[in-house]
Amino acid sequence: MLAGDRLVTQAVRRNGPWTALLVATAVGGAAAELALPYVAGRTVDAFVAADPAAVRWLTGCAAIVACVMLCESLGVWAAGASGACAAARLRLGVLRHVLGAGPAVTRRFPEGEIVTRAGLNTEEVGRAPESVTGALALLVPTVGALVALTLIAPVLTLTLFVGIVLILLVLKTFLRSTTTIAGGYQEAQGELAAGLVEALDGARTIAAAGTAAREARRVLRPLPRLRRHGLLLWRANATAGVRAGLVVPLVEVAVLAVGGFMLAAGDLTVGELYAAARYAVLGAALSGALGFVGGLARARSAAGRVAEVLAVPRPRHGTRALPPGTGTVEFRDVTGAELRVPELVVPGGSVTAVVGRSGSGKSLLAAFAARLADPDSGTVLLDGVPLPELTRDELRRAVGYAFERPVLVGDTIADVIALGRAAPGDAELDAVTRAARADGFVERLPRGYATPTADAPLSGGERQRLGLARAFAQGERLLVLDDATSSLDTVTEREVGRALTTANGGRTRLVVAHRLATAAGADQVIWLEDGAVRGRGPHRELWRDPAYRAVFQGERP
Repeated sequence: MLAGDRLVTQAVRRNGPWTALLVATAVGGAAAELALPYVAGRTVDAFVAADPAAVRWLTGCAAIVACVMLCESLGVWAAGASGACAAARLRLGVLRHVLGAGPAVTRRFPEGEIVTRAGLNTEEVGRAPESVTGALALLVPTVGALVALTLIAPVLTLTLFVGIVLILLVLKTFLRSTTTIAGGYQEAQGELAAGLVEALDGARTIAAAGTAAREARRVLRPLPRLRRHGLLLWRANATAGVRAGLVVPLVEVAVLAVGGFMLAAGDLTVGELYAAARYAVLGAALSGALGFVGGLARARSAAGRVAEVLAVPRPRHGTRALPPGTGTVEFRDVTGAELRVPELVVPGGSVTAVVGRSGSGKSLLAAFAARLADPDSGTVLLDGVPLPELTRDELRRAVGYAFERPVLVGDTIADVIALGRAAPGDAELDAVTRAARADGFVERLPRGYATPTADAPLSGGERQRLGLARAFAQGERLLVLDDATSSLDTVTEREVGRALTTANGGRTRLVVAHRLATAAGADQVIWLEDGAVRGRGPHRELWRDPAYRAVFQGERP
């Protein structure tokens, strides 16, 4: 929770002029309310004594009431603007962190959970400035009431002080319990969102299997827990409200009783007794902080969830550039998750296929080579330079990556291919789309490369070919293809494989392969099994091993 509290503090401190405006309106309104009983009391005394100054005191009352109304109106507007700005700032920071951390975040949190934390939870944290300033502003009338009662009659101050202590105890208990309950509520929200995103991602499969009802029950499984925590929040708020609310009339009755005896003894005037009663109410109005304390509790629990996302480390980049080289990749004592690679060299300019059964570590090896993930220990080098020592721009200029299910980011087809680099010329676009065998369907699009992505209905194979074209346009020394041809038909895959195994600009190619033809066309094969390198060499030599053949035949020797 410490990280969450720091996030709440930052939301308050870094909210620019909005926090200052919230403080000004809250304190201004509280000060005006504090002054009102005194002025009203003097007005009453003036009218009782038929003092000519009574009209002036009445005018002062009206001015103070107008000031209170103005401060409250400005406060409502400032609270809305403050919450929106604080939430937007935090949401942008979370988005940048998630995109910067990359797969490390998605491996730890489901996609729906990330959306919930970056959306609903940041919005709740954004309300922290309003909650904090509102709660602190209530201290102004409380302290002022204590001082005013002391000036009127010190004995009345003790009565109010006891009531304030009771209210503070109620608020402390409420903050602690509500923070815990709100955390459970928000956790259930995240699970609902995660389940829904998973179901939407597999909507076609669910429809084909006829399991919509079962999936709906799975997605809604956290709903009873969400309802239970919602009821607990309501009960905690109601219980605290009743407890704190009882203190207010008790304090007021006690002050009036003591003040009544003093009035009868001639120690107080009618106006002073009225002012004392009003100050008692103002001092006990700290009970009105329940709403602000509840908002702060929800902000704290939400901030803790957001802080967990921000705690996922982003990869650090160095300051070095690559020396001249051919794209040689070296693995030195690399371990990560279930993968262990003591020593492995991928020669520069070669085509290396990575094969193995599902779960053997193929994708993790590819991710380490492209630095989409960092190993727990050991070093991956490109042309003799450890990848973490390269600048971000140098790394991404040197390495291109194509995925099994590429996401096409960009307004047009040309933007999709050129993602992350300066816009290539038409000749280069033609070259990479031909190499990926994407030129045929791109030419059939209404505006070719200028066709908006949203207006280009693409099959899975066409999306993969655009992903391949994007990788070909980016990696100057190393291309990493993680099952990037799985959706292609046999003929197209053979053509793309031929393009990969030809010169291709002299770049090193590391290909996660599931098909025999890809492995057979590579210069060397790295055979993984149970997270370790079981074999390495040309495909024709490894083929002599029945266990290697079983990787492609789908049977154990």
